[in-house]
Amino acid sequence: MLKKRLIPVLLLKNGFLVRSFKFHRHNSIGNPLIQTQRYNDWSIDELIFIDITRDGVYDLRRDDQKLKGVSSALEVLRVVSKTCFMPLTFGGKIRSLEDMSVRFENGADKITLNTVCFEDPGIIEQAAKKFGSQAIVASVDIKKHADGSYEVFSHNGSRPTGRRPVEWVKFLESRGVGEIFLNSIDKDGTGEGYDLDLIKGVVDSTNLPVIACGGVGKYEHFVEGIKSGGASAVAAANIFNFKELSDRNARRCMIDSGIDMKPV
Repeated sequence: MLKKRLIPVLLLKNGFLVRSFKFHRHNSIGNPLIQTQRYNDWSIDELIFIDITRDGVYDLRRDDQKLKGVSSALEVLRVVSKTCFMPLTFGGKIRSLEDMSVRFENGADKITLNTVCFEDPGIIEQAAKKFGSQAIVASVDIKKHADGSYEVFSHNGSRPTGRRPVEWVKFLESRGVGEIFLNSIDKDGTGEGYDLDLIKGVVDSTNLPVIACGGVGKYEHFVEGIKSGGASAVAAANIFNFKELSDRNARRCMIDSGIDMKPV
């Protein structure tokens, strides 16, 4: 049995790290290189970077939070990968095999795909064949409707697709995706805990590893994601950005709960 993983998520917008609330409100919180260095010191399992810049403009106005001389997400990737000594997944604005190749060339170990899977489904199988399924992570953003049903959204959680999570994950698996990065739009940034029903439903429907994300406010939520949700890995953003020694304390909480993980 593989050990469970604990994964910080860094959201990149216009060159800054941001915190997110339900995929809409974004507040700048710092410099991506500084955060990456912190995670190196903590010896974390993996790191996920997602570029959510919508207008493509990198207006780095605050000197204390920017990477000087950096004017694109690719340049951020290249800079942080030089100091990143853990598996690094990078996503955002990937629309072609060339986009994927460039990200691997600039330091990504894996890439995460979302919108392109709807726009050009055939590219999933092409990517899996060219780079290997283990390097292709599908990011699946889910919103829960008032009637309790779930729907997959694309374009940074802004467009409904009419797809149901289980149906969509089975499709992705059939095309060669190697892992699912499952995000709850409703839980994002709330600190209320994971949507365990959503996670469990997806986990039970696929043989792929599932990374759960969205809603962590305390370390016990990571435990719930593994034990109740059945996730292979648990991810979060805000708790790692705002609590000192959060990786070590989260890992200790999980190990104390009987979860098999890399030791603190």
